[in-house]
This record gives sequence, structure tokens and C-alpha cells, in this order.
Amino acid sequence: MSGQVLASPLGQFPDLENRPVVKYHPNIWGDQFLSHTPEDEVTRACKEKQLEDLKEEIRRKLMNTAGNTSQQLKFIDAVQRLGLAYHFEREIEEVLQHIYDSYPNGDDMEGDIYNVALQFRLLRQAGFNISCGLFNEFKDEKGNFKKALISDVRGMLGLYEAAHLRVRGEDILDEALAFTTTHLRSMVEHLEYPFAEQVVHALKQPIRRGLERLEARWYISIYQDETSHDRTLLKLAKLDFNLVQSLHKEELSNISRWWKKLDFATKLPFARDRLVECYFWILGFYFEPQYVWARRILTKTIALTSTMDDIYDAYGTFEELKLFTAAIERWDINSIDHLPEYMKHFYVALLDVYKEIEEEMEKEGNQYRVQYAIEAMKNQARAYFHEAKWLHEGRIPTVEEYMSVAQVSSGDSMLTITSFIGMGKIVTKEAFDWVITNPKIVTASSVISRLMDDITSHKFEQKRGHVASGVECYMKQYGASEEEVYDKFQKQVEDACKDINEEFLRPTAVPMPLLMRVLNLSRVMYVIYTGGDGYTHVGKVMKNNVASLLIHPIA
Repeated sequence: MSGQVLASPLGQFPDLENRPVVKYHPNIWGDQFLSHTPEDEVTRACKEKQLEDLKEEIRRKLMNTAGNTSQQLKFIDAVQRLGLAYHFEREIEEVLQHIYDSYPNGDDMEGDIYNVALQFRLLRQAGFNISCGLFNEFKDEKGNFKKALISDVRGMLGLYEAAHLRVRGEDILDEALAFTTTHLRSMVEHLEYPFAEQVVHALKQPIRRGLERLEARWYISIYQDETSHDRTLLKLAKLDFNLVQSLHKEELSNISRWWKKLDFATKLPFARDRLVECYFWILGFYFEPQYVWARRILTKTIALTSTMDDIYDAYGTFEELKLFTAAIERWDINSIDHLPEYMKHFYVALLDVYKEIEEEMEKEGNQYRVQYAIEAMKNQARAYFHEAKWLHEGRIPTVEEYMSVAQVSSGDSMLTITSFIGMGKIVTKEAFDWVITNPKIVTASSVISRLMDDITSHKFEQKRGHVASGVECYMKQYGASEEEVYDKFQKQVEDACKDINEEFLRPTAVPMPLLMRVLNLSRVMYVIYTGGDGYTHVGKVMKNNVASLLIHPIA
């Protein structure tokens, strides 16, 4: 995994002129994550004791219902945005349930757009189906949002964030988003810190679309400059961030040693070497300490899937891919004999990871879960092969044909199913049976992944031999220009976001923590694919994101 990855082995590989090989840039991290020196046990125990004491104090403040509604909401908002909500799920649920049951509450909310928007956003985030009609009071007699709102920056920002919780048919929230986006953009250069910083950040990364850990890191820097900040809360946020970061560093170190041992950099040098980026991706799924094993398995799965994607997409001949797909269908180590040498290395590693899952599940008495994961991976391979067949035949499918396969090859369904495996007792067999039917929320997530990927990657991919992306399929079928396709796809992405929001409204099909995995996957796609493919071409943004989560603790 060191920096010399591409200097080596492509030359040893036969037949390169017949293969659509891409020179991906090598792993940029070298071996820096291979080793990690944890804090000594006494220091860590001392910090964990301090953490528990601070949590107790915050718990008391959360449950102090003597305060008015707007104060309670602001405090919950701070707890969530500082990345601490996972410590106080029960308390937050109780307070929000009380606020929802007694809606509309008290005089301290009336006529204040910031408080009303905050109440709406926090209740919707928690799945309470509060009506968007409460924003009608901020419209004038012509049905437009009142001009007086424009001078209230905090209120505009609150309304902007609330509008991202909309579902289909909520026209008032569509209008609110257009209204606030326009005015926030035009006022940003006239604002001073911290509002300028907050507006710029929100326009780029609304709360609903940000990764919880990244957003917490950013918000800590803003929150500490607020004169009204709660010192205990700030102290807890910094301590918690650093303790959890230390755990993540240790995990990444262990997984890096596994990856180094596989030696794909030498044995499969045509593939993207992106283990650190894969781990960052999975931190977006779940960062909480209790998901240590789940993260390890899902990181290994996504790293192997990325390599498999490149076998299908950037190296394998069509005849080899037929053998490879058949071997994955058989899922048997004896199938290895029929494979070319480079595929054997991958096949052994793939079966080993699922063997590791199986052994862990046997301890828990949940062996049935492994079969769901294996079937999802076979499905992934089928979709990759289907795309390879289109390329081999020189065929541009219809948009409908393309999407039926490409939503599978996006990996969302496979990753979601696999993410459930390590989540403990909250996941039942019924939950697996639900997720394999591709429910609306999973379909929406795969639409977001596929279309955002296509918008950002298709030009790079079409420079070499690559299956037509959704952009080419749409242009051919409808005679549309590239820009028209981008607009169309962007609209579909927004509709998919609304569908995800709708699936969170109670009563939900499965417990909320399972739905969070799907939402979090779509958030990862936003962070990685906004402004380019930050996974394939690791640039400044991804480097900074990895550094803030996995290298630099908070001072």
C-alpha cells in the first residue's frame, strides 16, 4: 500500500492492449495508518470517567422540562449537531414526543420563524409527521413569503434547513427552499462571522445531507464562539470526538494490516487502492463505538467491491468475466481452478471475508444473516457482468434498462443489507426480508448514488472503453443535451431525497436505526460526489475530510 503502487506491476500483466486499463493514481496515504499507538489505559480510563460525569450533567439538563419549548429545542439541536445525540437517544425522544403531543406549544414559538423552523426540523428528523402548514403564517396576502423575513438571517437559515425535510407534494417547502437559497446566496458577502461561515457551509452542505462526524467537527468550531454556548456541552463534545477518533484510528490500523497482507497493490495493480477512503465511507454509515465489528466487516466488503468493480470495468476480458461471474455464483473455493491467476487472489480474499462474517454470526446464533449478504454480493456481480455485456456488444441501453441494472451496480442495496449484519438484536429476519425487496427508501438511495456518480464521472469514463452511463443513455434516447440531462437527473435526485424523508415518517417499516443506514449512505454520496468523484480522484476535499476525522484530534 505504499506510494509506489503503479510504478510496479502493470508491465507484468499480459495483453494490455485488449483491455480498458486506466491508470488510477496510487494510494496517497502510504503506510501512515498501518500503525497506531493507543493511549495508555490509565489516561483513557480517566477520560472515560470524565465523559460519564459530563454526560450525567447533560442528561439532567435535557430532562429539565421547566425551560420553555424554544430553549429545549435549541439545546437538543446543539446536542445533535455536536455529534452527541447517540448518548442521549432516550432523553431526546421523550422531550420531542412531549413537544409533539402538546403542539402547538406556548407563546415562545409564535411568530418567530427560527423557532418554528427549528421545531419543524427536529420533529421531522425524529419521524414525527408535523404539518408544513405551520409556515403559512409567514406568507403575505399574495401567498409569497413575507419580505420582512429576509433581514432575519438566523430565521432564513433555519427555514432553509427545515425545507430539506420535505416530502413530495409539499409545495410550501419547495417555495421555502427556493426563497431562502436565493436570498442567503445574495446576502452572504455582506455578513460577518459567524453568520457568514454558517451560511456558506449550509449552502454547500445542509444538515440533512452532511455526515454526522464531519458536521460535528465543523460545528464545534462554530459553537465555541457563540457567547451563549453551554460549557459542559462543549467540553463533552471535544472529549467525545477525540475518544471516538482514537477508536477509529485503531480500527483503521487493524484493517490496513489486513489490506496490506492481501497485497492487491502488486497482484491487482489496475484496481483503485482506496482502503482509507473506504473506511471514511463506512464511518459515514455508522461512527458509534458499538459498531466496531460492523465497521470492520463493511469496510472490508466495500474495499473488495471496489476492486471487483475494477476487475469488471478496467481489466477483465469478456471471456474472463464470464468465468469470474460463474465462480461467484457457485461460491465455492473449488471454482478457483477455472480462473486466471489475478482473479484467484481476489476470489480467495472474498470468500475469506464472508467466512469471517459466518464465524462471528455463529457465535451469536444468527448464521441466517450470512446468506442474505452472500446473495447481495452475487447480485452485485450479476449487475457488473450485465454492464460488461453491454460494453462487449457495443450497446447503449434505454434509460429504463440502464437504471434497472445500474441501481444494483451502485452497490446501495448490497451495502445496506451487509450493514444490517453487525447491528445486533435490533435487526430481525423480517428486517432482512424487508430490505431485499428493494423498498422505496433503498431505491431512492440507489437513484441518488447512481445519478450523482454518473453526473460527475461519465466524462472521465467515456474517454476509455466504458459502458454508457445514464447521461449517454438519456442523451441518445431523448436527443437531450448534456446540460438538460444534468438538470433532469438533479431533479430526480431531489425527488429521491423527498422519498427518503417520507420513509422516516412514523409509523416506519423497520426501526429508525436501520433507516438511518440508508439515509447515511445517501449522505456519503453527497459528500464524496459533490463537485467531482472524490473517491476515484482523491483531491483536497477528501484529504481534508480524512484528516479531520482520522488524523487531527481537536485541541
